[in-house]
Amino acid sequence: TLASAASSSDSETGGASPPPRKKSRGSAAEGAGESGASATVNAFYKMQANGTGGQEPEPEPEPQLPCRNGESSSSAAEAVHSNGLLSSANNGLPSTESPASDTSMKKKKRLSQSDEDVIRLIGQHLHGLGLNQTVDLLMQESGCRLEHPAATKFRNHVMEGEWEKAESDLNELKALMHSPSAVVRMKFLLLQQKYLEYLEDGKVLEALQVLRAELTPLKYNTERSHVLSGYLMCSHPDDLRAKAEWEGKGTAARSKLLDKLQTYLPPSVMLPPRRLQALLRQAVELQRDRCLYHNTKLDSGLDNMSLLIDHVCSRKQFPCYTQQILTEHCNEVWFCKFSNDGTKLASGSKDTTVIIWQVDPDSHQLKQLKTLEGHAYGVSYLAWNPDDTYLIACGPDDCSELWLWNVQTGELRTKMSQSHEDSLTSVAWNPDGKRFVTGGQRGQFYQCDLDGNLLDSWEGVRVQCLWCLNDGRTVLASDTHQRIRGYNFEDLTDRNIVQEDHPIMSFTVSKNGRLALLNVATQGVHLWDLQDRVLVRKYQGVTQGFYTIHSCFGGYNEDFIASGSEDHKVYIWHKRSELPIAELTGHTRTVNCVSWNPALPGLMASASDDGTVRVWGPAPFLDSQETEGLTECYSMDS
Repeated sequence: TLASAASSSDSETGGASPPPRKKSRGSAAEGAGESGASATVNAFYKMQANGTGGQEPEPEPEPQLPCRNGESSSSAAEAVHSNGLLSSANNGLPSTESPASDTSMKKKKRLSQSDEDVIRLIGQHLHGLGLNQTVDLLMQESGCRLEHPAATKFRNHVMEGEWEKAESDLNELKALMHSPSAVVRMKFLLLQQKYLEYLEDGKVLEALQVLRAELTPLKYNTERSHVLSGYLMCSHPDDLRAKAEWEGKGTAARSKLLDKLQTYLPPSVMLPPRRLQALLRQAVELQRDRCLYHNTKLDSGLDNMSLLIDHVCSRKQFPCYTQQILTEHCNEVWFCKFSNDGTKLASGSKDTTVIIWQVDPDSHQLKQLKTLEGHAYGVSYLAWNPDDTYLIACGPDDCSELWLWNVQTGELRTKMSQSHEDSLTSVAWNPDGKRFVTGGQRGQFYQCDLDGNLLDSWEGVRVQCLWCLNDGRTVLASDTHQRIRGYNFEDLTDRNIVQEDHPIMSFTVSKNGRLALLNVATQGVHLWDLQDRVLVRKYQGVTQGFYTIHSCFGGYNEDFIASGSEDHKVYIWHKRSELPIAELTGHTRTVNCVSWNPALPGLMASASDDGTVRVWGPAPFLDSQETEGLTECYSMDS
């Protein structure tokens, strides 16, 4: 608009007072005298007013202007860079000559190694999309090459099935490889494909010749050569493809072969397959790993998320908001546990009852389903069997009874008591669902069937907490010697696994059986690696005295840890971070137990001495101002 207004003003005043011209850096017109410069500027403004877009109306040919990439152009109008802008350095004004300093600025800038790598990665990706002309233009303009000419030739010969030429190309590539011995492996892969394609085409004699005269003399991977020879007996191509686990002759199998061959070539010669996608996937996975609140399925693909912004999960998506308060118990609630399929929650109380709650699959609200009564001493521990058909309830230290309930019918199947002097305070199911182990601090340690019949016993073990590993043989038991030992009821062996300096009040084990989470008296929550038998991490923040508090693994992929506390809070940590990422307030007395729903990563429950069970979920929809005031979730970012 500035140019139009100026030329309009010129016409009204007869051109008496033209606007001040912008000084053109390096313009030869500066030395041509004042009148010449004015004429040039006035001509330019007239062109703008006439809408000629800066094209020179004069018939005289203009001197050639160098482009940024070093190529010359026949006129100023043609001196256009790849981004569509004029390449001249004087703001689009035509100039009669360019000084040497200006020419040197316009020479093609030498690309750094990282720039060249990026261009090659982009080129490879575009080539995979079939934009070959764009790739050619990119490589031509940048002065880079996507891959070594010998590699290009090799690629084409492999994809066209010209095996003799591909083998010949290997000799040329050998000099470019870091490990020349890899040529033998590459040749073996080529000949294997050649052999299989002959077999598929029914050319058995040719295939036999490849096996005898080419593959066998390599003396490489003779075991595989024997397997290949067995494919000669295949009577049909479908049979061959099935036995060889091979796609068959064609683009798919040859592309797969090429991917294997590329692994032997240095990236300067041929890029690894789909390298840009691999780098982007790694970046996305790294961002997810660093995200403290990531609690959804890890999708390795790139299609379901944006690459334009960093991955960040909000605390609002995390289960730190009180979704429901269950007040049906009339005394302290000592334990709660979600079923293995996540559809039910069982809570045990000092009021002598167990309540089974149904989880609504859509709203995630809990509704009372059944009440199991009669536990005279109260219920301090619960264990679901693997298929959630049965639930075992245990009592506090002075309770010698164990109750096995059929959850579906609400009927008591077994009420077990070996002796009135026993103390059965803990229980764990064998993975087969047909046996369980139970014990207490008075030295009882039993293995029983569903009817309460004693199968095995271990004398003199004062048990605080129990867990059966997935191998079906090993039982972990924490005892009064501040340790966790592994007991094998089949061969009657035991071994020390964990040794702490303070009493282990409770522990739980991750799904894969690798990690154990311990609540240690006066110390808090400790994470142990059971395989390496080392203490991995001590989590900070929780208040743990000599009350029995039960913590849990939770969230998608069990990336999080939650525990109750004697300061009335629920603490949540990311497994890799010692500091809590959330402190949940709401309970008014000690929080005895926390259970994370194994099927719904955004649902968690906590049981407290205040007589309530709190159900935690993501925050409901709030506007930005309300979100700022959300105080129930306190974060300490590491």
